[in-house]
Amino acid sequence: MNVLDTIGGTRLVALERIVPKGSARILLKLEYENPTGSMKDRMALAMVEAAEADGRLRSGGSVVEYTGGSTGVSLAFVCAAKRIPLQIVTSDAFSREKRDHMAALGARLTLVASESGGMTKALTLEMVETARKLVAAAPGSYWTDQLNNTDQLASYERMGEEIWKQAEGRISAFVQSVGTGGSLRGISTRLRAHDAAVRVVAVEPEESAVLSGRPSGSHKIEGVGAGFVVPLWTEGLANEIQTVSTEEAMAAARRLAREEGIFAGTSTGGNVAVALRIAERLGDGHTVVTIAADTGMKYLSTALYAQA
Repeated sequence: MNVLDTIGGTRLVALERIVPKGSARILLKLEYENPTGSMKDRMALAMVEAAEADGRLRSGGSVVEYTGGSTGVSLAFVCAAKRIPLQIVTSDAFSREKRDHMAALGARLTLVASESGGMTKALTLEMVETARKLVAAAPGSYWTDQLNNTDQLASYERMGEEIWKQAEGRISAFVQSVGTGGSLRGISTRLRAHDAAVRVVAVEPEESAVLSGRPSGSHKIEGVGAGFVVPLWTEGLANEIQTVSTEEAMAAARRLAREEGIFAGTSTGGNVAVALRIAERLGDGHTVVTIAADTGMKYLSTALYAQA
């Protein structure tokens, strides 16, 4: 076994204190048990190894990516283990911990300044264009281009299979925030292959609810809500879309830490906030599954936990 073999196999636990009586049970997949504390370890390994296998990433080549942080940290981990140079485009809109983690693992960072300190469509597009220019200037580099990369889907289908087995085939609904759309798409595809009746609920920031047909805006739920309909999103992927505000997502994450002892990030708070709504609606006897996407250790310097 090498360090990359430690990715996956994370545990699925029941929330015990914050779910009201009469609601469905909520099971939370602890993706912060992955090596870098994030579910993105799965997709980073899948993207790199697929490119190695078909020659898009050749021996002596490098990797380039734009990221809000967790994908960058995961790519830095994978590339460090494989001794592949990595160039990351990121922004001051994302936590210092993520940037420091990427750098500690050997990634070279290019920072794009944000206008508001939050995630916006303009910031996403500027990061993408900056990455495009870096690739053009570096012959032999491979751009993982996470928003368009379908190689990640297989890793999330495997995660869906883990969830199905751990839940013993009893899943009424699956709730997940939309970043690239890869995790929602891959996991739900696998769950529905077992049971077409599983209800899939997509979560997006209330301040930038583009999947719901509303205008894009600035929010601070890192890693989700690109500000436009992402390429991996497909019509019919979710049975419904729910929105959650940054404030509500942060409040749920803090409550999860204090009442359940589960220390996670803002997108996890958003997932749990919506999962609680769905659990109340479905009622006793049903099961809702959602994801603890990453660890709260990535957000200690941010508004999420800085004054906790």
